[in-house]
Amino acid sequence: MLIFDIKRYAVNDGPGIRTTLFMKGCPLRCAWCHNPESWTPQPQLLYKQSKCIGCQTCIATCRQQALRLTPDGIVRDEARCTVCGRCAEECPTRALEIGGREYNMDQLMDEVEKERTVMEDSGGGVTLCGGEPLMHPAETVEILRELGRRGLHRTVDTTLYARPEVVTSVARECELLLIDVKLMDSAKHRRYTGVPNDLILQNIGLVATLGTPFWIRIPLIEGINADEDNITRTAQFLNSITPPRSQGGAIQVHLLPYHDVGRDKHRRMWSRYNPEGFPMAAPTDDTLQRCRRQLEAHGLKVIVGG
Repeated sequence: MLIFDIKRYAVNDGPGIRTTLFMKGCPLRCAWCHNPESWTPQPQLLYKQSKCIGCQTCIATCRQQALRLTPDGIVRDEARCTVCGRCAEECPTRALEIGGREYNMDQLMDEVEKERTVMEDSGGGVTLCGGEPLMHPAETVEILRELGRRGLHRTVDTTLYARPEVVTSVARECELLLIDVKLMDSAKHRRYTGVPNDLILQNIGLVATLGTPFWIRIPLIEGINADEDNITRTAQFLNSITPPRSQGGAIQVHLLPYHDVGRDKHRRMWSRYNPEGFPMAAPTDDTLQRCRRQLEAHGLKVIVGG
Protein backbone atom coordinates (compact mmCIF):
# COMPACT_ATOMS: atom_id res chain seq x y z
CA MET A 1 0.00 0.00 0.00
CA LEU A 2 1.43 3.38 -1.00
CA ILE A 3 0.79 5.83 1.85
CA PHE A 4 2.01 9.42 1.73
CA ASP A 5 1.04 10.49 5.25
CA ILE A 6 -0.28 9.12 8.53
CA LYS A 7 -2.09 11.72 10.62
CA ARG A 8 -2.54 10.90 14.30
CA TYR A 9 -5.05 12.47 16.69
CA ALA A 10 -7.20 13.65 13.77
CA VAL A 11 -10.48 15.23 14.91
CA ASN A 12 -11.95 16.33 11.57
CA ASP A 13 -12.02 13.02 9.68
CA GLY A 14 -15.00 11.33 11.30
CA PRO A 15 -16.23 10.76 14.87
CA GLY A 16 -13.87 10.82 17.82
CA ILE A 17 -10.09 10.95 17.65
CA ARG A 18 -8.78 9.10 14.63
CA THR A 19 -5.73 7.91 12.76
CA THR A 20 -6.00 8.99 9.12
CA LEU A 21 -4.14 7.07 6.42
CA PHE A 22 -3.53 9.06 3.24
CA MET A 23 -3.41 6.87 0.14
CA LYS A 24 -1.68 8.12 -3.00
CA GLY A 25 -3.50 8.62 -6.31
CA CYS A 26 -6.58 10.66 -7.28
CA PRO A 27 -8.56 10.97 -10.55
CA LEU A 28 -9.59 14.57 -9.78
CA ARG A 29 -7.50 17.71 -10.11
CA CYS A 30 -9.37 20.21 -7.94
CA ALA A 31 -7.97 23.72 -8.32
CA TRP A 32 -8.10 24.17 -4.52
CA CYS A 33 -6.79 20.72 -3.55
CA HIS A 34 -5.24 20.56 -0.08
CA ASN A 35 -3.16 17.50 -0.95
CA PRO A 36 -1.83 17.83 -4.52
CA GLU A 37 1.01 15.49 -3.55
CA SER A 38 -1.67 12.79 -3.52
CA TRP A 39 -2.52 13.12 -7.22
CA THR A 40 0.00 10.72 -8.73
CA PRO A 41 -0.24 7.05 -7.68
CA GLN A 42 3.56 6.76 -7.60
CA PRO A 43 6.22 8.05 -5.18
CA GLN A 44 7.45 11.55 -6.03
CA LEU A 45 10.27 13.87 -5.09
CA LEU A 46 9.35 16.88 -2.92
CA TYR A 47 11.50 19.91 -2.07
CA LYS A 48 11.23 22.47 0.73
CA GLN A 49 13.35 25.49 -0.11
CA SER A 50 13.27 26.91 3.42
CA LYS A 51 15.25 23.88 4.63
CA CYS A 52 17.81 23.97 1.80
CA ILE A 53 21.31 25.22 2.71
CA GLY A 54 22.61 25.06 -0.86
CA CYS A 55 25.27 22.45 -0.07
CA GLN A 56 24.69 20.70 -3.42
CA THR A 57 25.02 17.23 -1.88
CA CYS A 58 21.93 16.21 -3.81
CA ILE A 59 23.45 17.37 -7.10
CA ALA A 60 26.62 15.37 -6.49
CA THR A 61 24.58 12.33 -5.52
CA CYS A 62 22.20 12.33 -8.51
CA ARG A 63 23.37 9.84 -11.13
CA GLN A 64 20.81 11.12 -13.63
CA GLN A 65 22.10 14.72 -13.37
CA ALA A 66 18.48 15.79 -12.84
CA LEU A 67 19.12 18.51 -10.25
CA ARG A 68 20.75 21.93 -10.37
CA LEU A 69 21.08 24.86 -7.99
CA THR A 70 19.54 28.20 -9.00
CA PRO A 71 18.87 31.48 -7.16
CA ASP A 72 15.43 30.01 -6.38
CA GLY A 73 16.89 26.85 -4.90
CA ILE A 74 17.10 23.35 -6.32
CA VAL A 75 15.23 22.69 -9.55
CA ARG A 76 14.58 19.29 -11.07
CA ASP A 77 14.64 18.04 -14.64
CA GLU A 78 11.49 15.90 -14.60
CA ALA A 79 12.50 14.03 -17.76
CA ARG A 80 15.76 12.88 -16.18
CA CYS A 81 14.60 12.22 -12.62
CA THR A 82 13.76 8.58 -11.84
CA VAL A 83 12.69 9.29 -8.23
CA CYS A 84 15.34 6.85 -7.02
CA GLY A 85 15.49 8.65 -3.67
CA ARG A 86 19.28 8.93 -3.36
CA CYS A 87 19.19 12.73 -3.14
CA ALA A 88 16.62 12.61 -0.33
CA GLU A 89 18.67 10.01 1.55
CA GLU A 90 21.81 12.17 1.38
CA CYS A 91 20.20 15.58 2.02
CA PRO A 92 21.53 16.70 5.43
CA THR A 93 18.57 18.98 6.19
CA ARG A 94 15.78 16.84 4.68
CA ALA A 95 14.94 19.62 2.24
CA LEU A 96 14.33 16.80 -0.26
CA GLU A 97 12.09 13.87 0.55
CA ILE A 98 10.13 11.18 -1.20
CA GLY A 99 6.36 11.51 -0.98
CA GLY A 100 4.84 8.05 -0.67
CA ARG A 101 6.02 4.95 1.16
CA GLU A 102 5.10 1.34 0.56
CA TYR A 103 3.68 -0.48 3.59
CA ASN A 104 2.74 -4.09 3.91
CA MET A 105 -0.31 -4.90 6.03
CA ASP A 106 1.66 -5.73 9.16
CA GLN A 107 3.61 -2.48 8.99
CA LEU A 108 0.47 -0.43 8.43
CA MET A 109 -1.40 -2.07 11.29
CA ASP A 110 1.59 -1.54 13.58
CA GLU A 111 1.20 2.19 12.92
CA VAL A 112 -2.54 2.06 13.55
CA GLU A 113 -2.26 0.07 16.77
CA LYS A 114 -0.04 2.73 18.35
CA GLU A 115 -3.11 4.88 19.00
CA ARG A 116 -5.70 2.17 19.72
CA THR A 117 -6.40 3.31 23.30
CA VAL A 118 -6.94 6.94 22.30
CA MET A 119 -9.19 5.95 19.40
CA GLU A 120 -11.31 3.58 21.45
CA ASP A 121 -11.64 5.90 24.45
CA SER A 122 -12.84 8.75 22.21
CA GLY A 123 -15.22 6.72 20.04
CA GLY A 124 -12.86 7.22 17.11
CA GLY A 125 -11.14 4.89 14.70
CA VAL A 126 -9.30 4.89 11.39
CA THR A 127 -10.06 6.97 8.30
CA LEU A 128 -8.80 6.17 4.81
CA CYS A 129 -8.23 9.37 2.89
CA GLY A 130 -6.15 10.55 -0.02
CA GLY A 131 -6.01 11.12 -2.76
CA GLU A 132 -8.89 8.82 -3.51
CA PRO A 133 -8.99 5.44 -1.74
CA LEU A 134 -11.43 4.10 -4.33
CA MET A 135 -8.66 4.35 -6.95
CA HIS A 136 -7.21 1.30 -5.21
CA PRO A 137 -10.29 -0.84 -4.51
CA ALA A 138 -8.51 -4.13 -3.77
CA GLU A 139 -6.05 -2.54 -1.32
CA THR A 140 -8.74 -0.36 0.26
CA VAL A 141 -11.06 -3.30 0.87
CA GLU A 142 -8.15 -5.36 2.22
CA ILE A 143 -7.24 -2.61 4.71
CA LEU A 144 -10.86 -2.14 5.77
CA ARG A 145 -11.36 -5.84 6.36
CA GLU A 146 -8.24 -6.03 8.51
CA LEU A 147 -9.37 -3.01 10.51
CA GLY A 148 -12.76 -4.69 10.93
CA ARG A 149 -11.11 -7.87 12.21
CA ARG A 150 -9.35 -5.71 14.78
CA GLY A 151 -12.62 -4.14 15.91
CA LEU A 152 -11.78 -0.59 14.82
CA HIS A 153 -14.33 1.91 13.48
CA ARG A 154 -13.74 2.45 9.75
CA THR A 155 -14.36 5.65 7.78
CA VAL A 156 -13.55 6.34 4.13
CA ASP A 157 -13.16 9.91 2.84
CA THR A 158 -14.03 9.81 -0.87
CA THR A 159 -15.16 11.70 -3.95
CA LEU A 160 -17.16 8.61 -5.04
CA TYR A 161 -15.68 9.04 -8.52
CA ALA A 162 -15.47 5.30 -9.14
CA ARG A 163 -17.38 2.44 -10.71
CA PRO A 164 -20.59 1.58 -8.83
CA GLU A 165 -19.32 -1.92 -8.04
CA VAL A 166 -16.25 -0.39 -6.38
CA VAL A 167 -18.42 1.97 -4.34
CA THR A 168 -20.57 -0.97 -3.23
CA SER A 169 -17.61 -3.13 -2.21
CA VAL A 170 -16.04 -0.34 -0.14
CA ALA A 171 -19.32 0.87 1.41
CA ARG A 172 -20.01 -2.65 2.70
CA GLU A 173 -16.70 -2.72 4.57
CA CYS A 174 -16.94 0.53 6.56
CA GLU A 175 -19.10 2.23 9.17
CA LEU A 176 -19.07 5.72 7.62
CA LEU A 177 -18.41 7.47 4.33
CA LEU A 178 -17.34 11.10 4.09
CA ILE A 179 -18.48 12.20 0.63
CA ASP A 180 -17.26 15.34 -1.11
CA VAL A 181 -19.87 17.36 -3.02
CA LYS A 182 -18.29 20.26 -4.87
CA LEU A 183 -20.61 21.57 -7.60
CA MET A 184 -23.99 20.64 -9.03
CA ASP A 185 -23.37 21.91 -12.58
CA SER A 186 -21.47 19.11 -14.34
CA ALA A 187 -19.69 21.40 -16.82
CA LYS A 188 -18.45 23.65 -14.02
CA HIS A 189 -17.47 20.58 -12.02
CA ARG A 190 -15.32 19.42 -14.94
CA ARG A 191 -13.80 22.88 -15.32
CA TYR A 192 -12.68 23.13 -11.69
CA THR A 193 -11.93 19.46 -10.88
CA GLY A 194 -11.10 17.88 -14.22
CA VAL A 195 -14.05 15.45 -14.23
CA PRO A 196 -17.84 15.73 -14.59
CA ASN A 197 -20.09 15.02 -11.60
CA ASP A 198 -22.69 12.66 -13.09
CA LEU A 199 -21.06 9.50 -11.75
CA ILE A 200 -20.53 11.08 -8.34
CA LEU A 201 -24.18 12.06 -7.95
CA GLN A 202 -25.34 8.64 -9.12
CA ASN A 203 -23.08 6.99 -6.57
CA ILE A 204 -24.41 9.14 -3.73
CA GLY A 205 -27.85 7.80 -4.54
CA LEU A 206 -26.38 4.28 -4.61
CA VAL A 207 -24.78 4.70 -1.19
CA ALA A 208 -28.12 5.79 0.27
CA THR A 209 -29.71 2.53 -0.91
CA LEU A 210 -26.90 0.43 0.60
CA GLY A 211 -27.60 1.69 4.11
CA THR A 212 -24.04 2.77 4.92
CA PRO A 213 -24.10 5.98 7.00
CA PHE A 214 -22.56 8.97 5.25
CA TRP A 215 -21.76 12.62 5.79
CA ILE A 216 -21.65 15.16 2.98
CA ARG A 217 -18.69 17.56 2.97
CA ILE A 218 -18.74 20.73 0.87
CA PRO A 219 -15.51 22.70 0.42
CA LEU A 220 -17.10 26.17 0.42
CA ILE A 221 -15.31 28.56 -1.93
CA GLU A 222 -16.29 32.09 -2.89
CA GLY A 223 -16.14 32.39 -6.67
CA ILE A 224 -16.63 28.65 -7.21
CA ASN A 225 -19.59 27.10 -5.39
CA ALA A 226 -20.82 29.41 -2.60
CA ASP A 227 -23.40 31.18 -4.78
CA GLU A 228 -27.09 30.88 -3.92
CA ASP A 229 -27.98 28.89 -7.03
CA ASN A 230 -25.42 26.16 -6.44
CA ILE A 231 -26.27 25.84 -2.75
CA THR A 232 -30.00 25.65 -3.54
CA ARG A 233 -29.41 22.96 -6.17
CA THR A 234 -27.18 21.06 -3.76
CA ALA A 235 -29.85 21.19 -1.06
CA GLN A 236 -32.56 20.05 -3.48
CA PHE A 237 -30.43 17.13 -4.64
CA LEU A 238 -29.58 16.00 -1.12
CA ASN A 239 -33.17 16.43 -0.02
CA SER A 240 -34.20 14.00 -2.77
CA ILE A 241 -32.11 11.24 -1.17
CA THR A 242 -33.42 9.05 1.64
CA PRO A 243 -30.64 8.65 4.22
CA PRO A 244 -30.06 5.37 6.10
CA ARG A 245 -32.31 4.86 9.13
CA SER A 246 -29.25 4.91 11.35
CA GLN A 247 -28.86 8.62 10.53
CA GLY A 248 -32.18 9.52 12.08
CA GLY A 249 -33.79 10.65 8.86
CA ALA A 250 -31.46 13.60 8.22
CA ILE A 251 -28.40 14.04 6.03
CA GLN A 252 -25.47 15.65 7.81
CA VAL A 253 -23.66 18.32 5.77
CA HIS A 254 -20.29 19.77 6.76
CA LEU A 255 -19.32 23.14 5.30
CA LEU A 256 -15.54 23.40 5.00
CA PRO A 257 -14.41 27.01 4.41
CA TYR A 258 -11.72 27.33 1.75
CA HIS A 259 -8.07 27.88 2.58
CA ASP A 260 -5.02 27.73 0.33
CA VAL A 261 -2.85 25.24 2.21
CA GLY A 262 -2.15 23.56 -1.13
CA ARG A 263 -0.19 26.59 -2.35
CA ASP A 264 3.00 25.70 -0.48
CA LYS A 265 2.64 22.05 -1.41
CA HIS A 266 2.66 22.96 -5.10
CA ARG A 267 5.91 24.84 -4.54
CA ARG A 268 7.36 21.69 -3.02
CA MET A 269 6.33 19.80 -6.17
CA TRP A 270 7.87 22.42 -8.50
CA SER A 271 4.36 23.13 -9.77
CA ARG A 272 1.97 26.08 -9.67
CA TYR A 273 -1.10 26.49 -7.49
CA ASN A 274 -4.30 27.37 -9.39
CA PRO A 275 -2.53 27.93 -12.74
CA GLU A 276 -5.81 28.91 -14.43
CA GLY A 277 -6.18 31.82 -12.02
CA PHE A 278 -9.69 30.89 -10.89
CA PRO A 279 -11.10 33.45 -8.41
CA MET A 280 -11.07 31.58 -5.10
CA ALA A 281 -11.51 32.99 -1.61
CA ALA A 282 -12.69 31.93 1.82
CA PRO A 283 -16.40 32.61 2.37
CA THR A 284 -17.30 35.59 4.53
CA ASP A 285 -19.27 34.99 7.72
CA ASP A 286 -22.37 36.33 5.97
CA THR A 287 -21.93 33.89 3.08
CA LEU A 288 -21.29 31.00 5.45
CA GLN A 289 -24.44 31.70 7.45
CA ARG A 290 -26.52 32.19 4.31
CA CYS A 291 -25.37 28.80 2.99
CA ARG A 292 -26.18 27.22 6.33
CA ARG A 293 -29.70 28.69 6.29
CA GLN A 294 -30.30 27.56 2.71
CA LEU A 295 -29.33 23.99 3.51
CA GLU A 296 -31.20 23.86 6.81
CA ALA A 297 -34.35 25.13 5.07
CA HIS A 298 -34.36 21.82 3.19
CA GLY A 299 -34.19 19.75 6.37
CA LEU A 300 -30.45 19.11 6.29
CA LYS A 301 -28.30 19.03 9.43
CA VAL A 302 -25.48 21.52 8.90
CA ILE A 303 -22.15 21.67 10.70
CA VAL A 304 -19.42 24.22 9.98
CA GLY A 305 -16.07 22.46 9.92
CA GLY A 306 -14.90 18.87 9.64
